[in-house]
Amino acid sequence: MPDMPSILLVEDNPDDYEATLRSLRENHFLNPVHWEKNGTEALLFLGHGREQTGKESDDLPGLVLLDLNIPGIDGRGVLQAIKEDARLRSIPVVVLTTSSDERDIQRCYDMGASTYIQKPVSFTGLAQAIRTMKDYWFGIAILPRQTA
Repeated sequence: MPDMPSILLVEDNPDDYEATLRSLRENHFLNPVHWEKNGTEALLFLGHGREQTGKESDDLPGLVLLDLNIPGIDGRGVLQAIKEDARLRSIPVVVLTTSSDERDIQRCYDMGASTYIQKPVSFTGLAQAIRTMKDYWFGIAILPRQTA
């Protein structure tokens, strides 16, 4: 079986992290999940700003699930940094947040978000959103292979 791309989950709320992780597992995601609780740590994990040194391309996630309202560099700043970094910009970023503000939605798409999903209130709704995301991102879409 080929290596599965990992998922970087950037989420500061432990309850939302646990619910998302549970939804991923219930939908049979076997992909490794790495959790970062703030934007600064997420960018450090990704090796943002490093050229050929630091994080190897094989260590980069195949998908980022990003909350907007996180401490440190917020999700908007993380999205902008990812999309401005030549090493990272091809990683799909799915914004998974509580905000339904039209300005947030437009700004995220303008900055290069692949998808914008408003977090459902219920676990059942979250599990359905994760199932749909899995079907698309890991069933239909072809994810780019990260190259250094």
